Amino acid sequence: MSTSSVPRPDPAAPSGAALRRPAPRRIARRRIPEGTRTALALFAAVRLAGVAVVIAVNHLTGRPLVRNLAHSWDSRWYLHIATHGYEHLIRITPTGGVQIDWAFFPLYPGLIRALDTVLPLTPGEAAVLVAWAAAGAAAYGLYVLGHHLYGRAVATALVGLWAVLPHAVELTIAYTESLFSALAVWSLYCVLRGRWLWAGSLAALAGLCRPTGCAVAAAVAVAAVHEAVRRRGRVPAALWAGTLLAPLGWIGYILWVGHRTGDLLHGYFTVQSAWNSRFDLGIGALRFVKVLALHGGHVVYPVALVIVLTAVVLFGLLCLDRAPLALVVFAGVLLLLVVGGSGSFSSKPRFLLPVFPLLIPPARALARTWRTRPAHVLLMGGALAAVSLLYGAYVTVVAHSPL
Repeated sequence: MSTSSVPRPDPAAPSGAALRRPAPRRIARRRIPEGTRTALALFAAVRLAGVAVVIAVNHLTGRPLVRNLAHSWDSRWYLHIATHGYEHLIRITPTGGVQIDWAFFPLYPGLIRALDTVLPLTPGEAAVLVAWAAAGAAAYGLYVLGHHLYGRAVATALVGLWAVLPHAVELTIAYTESLFSALAVWSLYCVLRGRWLWAGSLAALAGLCRPTGCAVAAAVAVAAVHEAVRRRGRVPAALWAGTLLAPLGWIGYILWVGHRTGDLLHGYFTVQSAWNSRFDLGIGALRFVKVLALHGGHVVYPVALVIVLTAVVLFGLLCLDRAPLALVVFAGVLLLLVVGGSGSFSSKPRFLLPVFPLLIPPARALARTWRTRPAHVLLMGGALAAVSLLYGAYVTVVAHSPL
């Protein structure tokens, strides 16, 4: 504390004068961490440039300019749920499988429906607006969390790296990754600050957003148990309340789907199996790698494999960096679900977008490099941004692989 904030005694008061206590000095507290605006402007510039490139490629290929932003692959299912509710869209696959909209969690279409109700927007416009707002909230939370742990330079690098990931374009289309990322990062930030009720509430919402919401709940629970053990049980009741609250969204939706199918515990997983989405301990991923090695594949699949392998390496570095336990658990559980899950391998990089703790080791390295060789960092950042913009437009507009 600086000496200017220490109260000093008043000068001697005249005889008979009433003694008055000095007015307490207000200490200004910075609510927004220094450098936030710069980091958010960087994120917005890169991602809006990505949207512009998608629109330009749509124009060059003769497609509707903004259609891919709101009507790509799973976006159609979210828009249909937002408009008509559940149990109104069923698809029969070429192999005879029955795919129903119960596979999609309700928070994102619910927000689309709410925004479409109160504003003069189409469902597609509402979906994109929700995604963009959530991406901004996630980037802000990422900066606040990074600043809290490592300071301004690392926080800026963290936001910058997240903006230039190869599949970061999917943060600004009608998908759930941006919303899930926002809920996850703010929940984990609340864990780090000991705000357990907020952490549990946001984790419950994350569980209503994506099936991988269980990773946020697991991070909250493990961090809470670790804190209770460290403090020998002397923890506030809010810690246990937040821990119990965290998985309710995920569990609640799975049980609802199970009730609708007539199989309370296994109904949801049966629905997911029809989408070829199940946890098979990585057997499907190994089969994919074998087929790719023997027969090759167009650019999307080798890139997806490189991204997944890079994520595994970055998780090892995150552990060696002794990152906070909640971040390690969240990244580990989500990475395990992505690597060990079946389904289209081309979608795995998208599933990894919310695993922001994996970017902490390279962000710290970039921050150290910036102090001595800023030109190198700028050159690398520019190259990554160019790749992200072009590849994002490719996977969104040109490639025919599932996002």
